[in-house]
Amino acid sequence: MGGPVYTGQNEDIVVWPDAQGKISWTGRFLDYLKSHGRIQDLAFFPFEHYPYEPCKISWSSLYDEPTLVSHILQVWRDDGLPSNVPMFITESNNTWNTGESSVDIFGALWLADYVGAFFNAGGKALYYFHYLPLGVHEGCNDSMGTFGMFTTTGTYEIQQPTSQFFASQLINTEWVQPGNGVHKTFSGSGDISDAAGHSLITAYALLRPDAQWSLMLVNRDQENAYKVHIEFNGEAAGGKSFFTGPVTVITFGSAQYQWHPTKEGGFPDPDGPAVRASVNASADTVYELPKASITVIRGTIASSTMKTH
Repeated sequence: MGGPVYTGQNEDIVVWPDAQGKISWTGRFLDYLKSHGRIQDLAFFPFEHYPYEPCKISWSSLYDEPTLVSHILQVWRDDGLPSNVPMFITESNNTWNTGESSVDIFGALWLADYVGAFFNAGGKALYYFHYLPLGVHEGCNDSMGTFGMFTTTGTYEIQQPTSQFFASQLINTEWVQPGNGVHKTFSGSGDISDAAGHSLITAYALLRPDAQWSLMLVNRDQENAYKVHIEFNGEAAGGKSFFTGPVTVITFGSAQYQWHPTKEGGFPDPDGPAVRASVNASADTVYELPKASITVIRGTIASSTMKTH
């Protein structure tokens, strides 16, 4: 048994106070199961995630996603969800009314931040529900978009992939190792901010089953590329460590994909694919993150004092 299935809230769901003054519906639901000795029947906790209000999305909305998704996971735990009950997001997109934001490069960057932040916050599994060939249709403020990964003909034959298709490829086939192996997640951060204090670079680190370290970096600056130095710290990384030896770098961003809206729908041009490069890395290597892009950097790490072969 799993549940309840919420439709995409950013805050707790409140109702009238009970006899103890509790107003959280989820808290009261969990209390009921506990009081009847049935909390062990709750095998998983699923919910949806549609964080942004339609028609009010701007580029700066990207800065909010990591906090929004990690916050709602903490809300459910604070309501009393036991730590051994896994949380699943079973349906999601950046908003519940489609529009240009879902097919522009914005949609790809949002997806990367959402997935990375969800797993960093302790989420167990998530699912991209909108993989059907839905086609582009009218949405918010007459803006044309789609929840799907493709543009289609009138008879739903696939024409071109959209930005979230390419982001999904990077996440599922490059950042993570496909298969059933266990990945370990680690928090990451960048020290590049805008004048308002928004973090422009987000970082999500994995130790994959194949023993490779995989770093997904999102450059949320719409106008500027950055050259960055990457450093690993902590016991799992063996102290201060760096990528060493052959490193794979895969990038997808505004240079590979641009959405062109039309009254009938729109189309991407260029339309991918992601670009791939190999770097012989060392402690001094500097990596370039193009503007409005997702970059996956994958390889082995070692201390700068260690010799590698």
